[in-house]
Amino acid sequence: MPYGGVLERYSALLDLPAHTRPVTLLEGNTPLIPARRLANALGGDFELYIKYEGLNPTGSFKDRGMTAALSEAAGRRVQTVICASTGNTAASAAAYAARAGMKSIVLIPQGKVAAGKLAGAIAYGAQVLQVEGSFDDALRLVVAICEKHPIALVNSINPYRIEGQKTAAFEICDALGRAPDWLCLPVGNAGNITAYWAGFKQYHHRHALNLPRLLGVQAQGAAPLVLGHPVEHPETVATAIRIGRPARGQQALQAAKESGGRIIAVSDDAILHAQRQLAALEGIWVEPASAAGLAGLAHEIASGRLDPRGQSIVIVCTGHGLKDPDIITNLIPEPLRVPPELHALEKAILS
Repeated sequence: MPYGGVLERYSALLDLPAHTRPVTLLEGNTPLIPARRLANALGGDFELYIKYEGLNPTGSFKDRGMTAALSEAAGRRVQTVICASTGNTAASAAAYAARAGMKSIVLIPQGKVAAGKLAGAIAYGAQVLQVEGSFDDALRLVVAICEKHPIALVNSINPYRIEGQKTAAFEICDALGRAPDWLCLPVGNAGNITAYWAGFKQYHHRHALNLPRLLGVQAQGAAPLVLGHPVEHPETVATAIRIGRPARGQQALQAAKESGGRIIAVSDDAILHAQRQLAALEGIWVEPASAAGLAGLAHEIASGRLDPRGQSIVIVCTGHGLKDPDIITNLIPEPLRVPPELHALEKAILS
C-alpha cells in the first residue's frame, strides 16, 4: 500500500475530531539511522540511532504536527491560519496552508530567523511580518488576534499539533520493535518533547513496551526550563530553540520527570561541535538546534551522569542543515583555487 502520511498510517491512534479533512504532503516515515562511528566517538559499546526529521517535506519535524493542525482547520473551513515562529513552524505552516488553499500569516522576531527558513515561508506564499521583539512577543500577539478574529492558530499550543508530532515516537518503536532506553532531543517551545512522551506512553499502554528516559537539551543562552524562570532576551546560535518562555514548558518538565530523565543546557560551542560531528562522522547535516540532542548526550556521558554501555539511544535531529547554511558558510575560508591543469590538481591534493 502506498504511504499516505502520518494521519493515514496512525489514524486509529490520533485524537482528531470527526470533521478533520486530511491535508498532507506525505510527511513522516523519516529514517532511523544507525550511527556506529558516532557511538564509537562517544565511547562505544552502545546502540546509537539518529531520527532524521530533516527529511520531512519542508525540512523539519514541524510537518508532523502541521498536517494535523491544518487538517482539523480545513475541516472547519477555516480560510486563514497564523503562527509565531523562529523559522521552521513558519515554513511548515505556509506549505500546508498552500496545500489546503488557505492564507497563511507568519510573525517572526525581527532579525532572528535564519534566511533558509524565512525563504521557505515566502516561497510558500505566506504573509511574513517582523515583530519588533522576541518570539514570545510574537506568540502573545497571535494568541490575541485569534481570540478576536476567525483565524486558526497553528503554533504548538494547538492540541492537534501534539497529536501529529507524537507519531515520531510511534515510528521509532515500530522501527526498533521497542522504545529506546534514552531519547535525546532539543527543547525550545517544548511541544516536541511533550509530544514524544505522549506517543511513547500511548504505545506503552497499547503494546506493553518499555518507556524511555528523556534528555531534553536547551542552549545556555535560552534555557528557561533549566534556570527555572523565563529568559527575557534569549540568545543562541541555535535559532530554532531561541525561546525564553516555552509555551509547553511545564508539560516538558513533567515529561522529563515522569520518564526518569532531565532537561539540561549546553553551550553554543558544544552545539556547533556536535553539528560538525554529525556531518563528518555520519554524513548527516542538521541545523544547529538539531545538534543539541547530541551535544547534551556527549555532555552527560563525559560528566559521568549517563552510562551508555549496553543502552539503546536515539537522538532526534529536528531540522535539515539547509535550514541555516550560513552557520557553516560564514566560518569557512574560500576554497583553494587551482588552474585547470593536472599537475596543479596533483599538487593541491597529493602534496
